[in-house]
Amino acid sequence: DLDALRRLAEGATVITFDHEHVPPEHLRALEAEGVAVRPGPSALVHAQDKIAMREALDRAGLPSPAWCHVASADAIDAVGAALGWPLVLKVSRGGYDGRGVWVVGDADEARRIMGQTPLVPGARWLAEERVPFTRELAAQVARSPHGQAVAYPVVRTVQVDGMCSEVVSPCPDLDDERALQAQRIALEIARVLDVTGMLAVELFDTADGVLVNELAMRPHNSGHWTIDGAVTSQFENHLRAVLDLPLGDPSATAAWSVMVNIVGPRDVAGLPPLQEAFRHVLARDPGLKVHLYGKEIRPGRKLGHVTVVGDNLPDLLARAHHAADYFTGVIDD
Repeated sequence: DLDALRRLAEGATVITFDHEHVPPEHLRALEAEGVAVRPGPSALVHAQDKIAMREALDRAGLPSPAWCHVASADAIDAVGAALGWPLVLKVSRGGYDGRGVWVVGDADEARRIMGQTPLVPGARWLAEERVPFTRELAAQVARSPHGQAVAYPVVRTVQVDGMCSEVVSPCPDLDDERALQAQRIALEIARVLDVTGMLAVELFDTADGVLVNELAMRPHNSGHWTIDGAVTSQFENHLRAVLDLPLGDPSATAAWSVMVNIVGPRDVAGLPPLQEAFRHVLARDPGLKVHLYGKEIRPGRKLGHVTVVGDNLPDLLARAHHAADYFTGVIDD
């Protein structure tokens, strides 16, 4: 609703977002009317459209999985011959948290998925090689309009059913050279695409180096640990960046930070109210930080997250998962 966006923009210093699903034509209209939109639509399109992202990364010479546009279901045999089976089939627009992404084993399965999946306007199909990664990483940077940029520690992410489940900062056993490579890639993407605000770069860590998986131009789930574990959180640095203020220190405040998402279970019947679980978890482990999002409980929905920081990583992992498991009914103590 462009008129609603215009009303929102009245008197605002800058317009920014908490997700990428914003019509780019509306943002361009606001820019044409003199509204500061950050990140700008010319940058944001690379987080909205995976084909636009892949093309931009290729032009910049940045490391990505082998990929190609799938013009139609009839082309899938040739695509499979080029990339190998199994491959990763994606819609270019509209997917998130594992939606719009399939690992397919053969051409018949790919054609079935393409035939059964409606596409949002402007979406196309693409396929990527299935990368034999050892783990998944995320590198976050903040960048201001005049080019100041800071990089957060590189984190390890664990995905379950395509959704982020756990984040550990910094990534355990990641050598300094590989961590620096990931940060440099994120900073270069921010520069090349002229990103303003937070940029999260999801990466595959492989035997030969890191490959870019996805981009997000906003505060991202992989950076929620920064609320409790960094000098300046990703949310504060996003606001500093879009307002063109000096950026804050991204350094960690403890040796380790562990964040675990609270995700609605398949069977939500009988779950205690989140506020009751909240009181129990805080009483059991006063050192935990719990962030609830005020959402109705639904299967597969992110309801909040828990974070714990300290020096003993195995202990932090156990405590964070115990709390998340209580919220989701896996355990009752």
